[in-house]
Amino acid sequence: MNLLLIGSGGREHALAWALAKSPKLTRLYAAPGNAGIAKVAELCSLDVSDHAAVIDFCRDKNIDFVIVGPEAPLVAGLVDDLDAAGIKSFGPSKAAAQLEGSKAFTKGVCDEANIPTAGYGRFTSEAPALAYVRDKGAPIVVKADGLAAGKGVVVAMTTQEAEDAVQACFSGSFGDAGAEVVIEEFLEGEEASFFVLSDGRNALALATAQDHKRAHDGDEGPNTGGMGAYSPAPVMTDALVADVMARIIEPTIATLAARGTPFKGVLYAGLMITANGPKLIEYNTRFGDPECQVLMMRLDSDLLDLLLASAEGTLDKATAAWKDEVALTVVMAAKGYPGSYEKGTRIEGVEPLSSDGLEVFHAGTRSEGGNLLANGGRVLNVTALGATVADAQRKAYEAVAKIDWPEGFCRTDIGWRAIAR
Repeated sequence: MNLLLIGSGGREHALAWALAKSPKLTRLYAAPGNAGIAKVAELCSLDVSDHAAVIDFCRDKNIDFVIVGPEAPLVAGLVDDLDAAGIKSFGPSKAAAQLEGSKAFTKGVCDEANIPTAGYGRFTSEAPALAYVRDKGAPIVVKADGLAAGKGVVVAMTTQEAEDAVQACFSGSFGDAGAEVVIEEFLEGEEASFFVLSDGRNALALATAQDHKRAHDGDEGPNTGGMGAYSPAPVMTDALVADVMARIIEPTIATLAARGTPFKGVLYAGLMITANGPKLIEYNTRFGDPECQVLMMRLDSDLLDLLLASAEGTLDKATAAWKDEVALTVVMAAKGYPGSYEKGTRIEGVEPLSSDGLEVFHAGTRSEGGNLLANGGRVLNVTALGATVADAQRKAYEAVAKIDWPEGFCRTDIGWRAIAR
């Protein structure tokens, strides 16, 4: 099969790496890709926001299947346009992708299906939102309704922080994403990420992971897109997985199907495991980044088979096998991230590191004149397999130490929660 993978991050490198192992693969293209993806796929300079150009490319290259990695093309309806052109693709429709594209939409689904989630208020203007914050007090969570590249959520520990976040949204800091604001109660507990594939009717549970959102050690500093992750998440017992499937995942899929907008693709539930059981924090409608990296390291099945089953409606006949080992990834980011940072700095020492049980997935990288250069905020994902979290952590940080990149930084405590257990 000829495949086109849409995206350029660490998630897409991990997907490309896994897809490249499939015996069904004939040729893999990636748009726009990165320096790491170029090792396993042919990069193409394609404007993925130009859906007609993507369709023309697919016809020209005889593409059999398109895998959409990031959320923006999904929310923009790329899958709908590919479907209309008769091109098979992996990912939800524009309507179903609203589970990630609008936090208010997801809250509406939770209300309709009686899915456990945080109490909330929805606001389209500043004054009532500020009044709600002052009435509820802190800690409280302020979220821009739309896509904000992982930066539209503020966990406010003081009322002033919450007020500042509300004002930032309505002053245009997040563009159209902040035109509506969802304000939620602060949930106490342990976070976990849970992934399932859906074909619109059936759901196949994949694996669990735990992300590290804060920029610095000890879960300090600003929220980021994710500074590291490991899988599986020890907090997610078999009983909890069954509970999440029954009370959160399956009602969501049934509700969207009943609305006439069935969900096909990967459903990523961000959960809080509270004293009263699991609650849904939010949905993403694509693989997590950096959770995808640890999932792909542990996956012991053909990824292409699973994605095709989701697209073709045959997930009830599919199974996913996983390695017993733990996978852990450490994100190396440009100094200054998630704020302003420098691009174009040189990175050395990456090439010889990949081996059995160790992969360096590229995120924000490009190749120029034989040099590997940083080209984004999150730049590399150093990912290791180990018998335990501590073992995988040790292997990953030993590899990090061999990378020569003075302009980069990483957290030194990825996996701390699991080790502390």
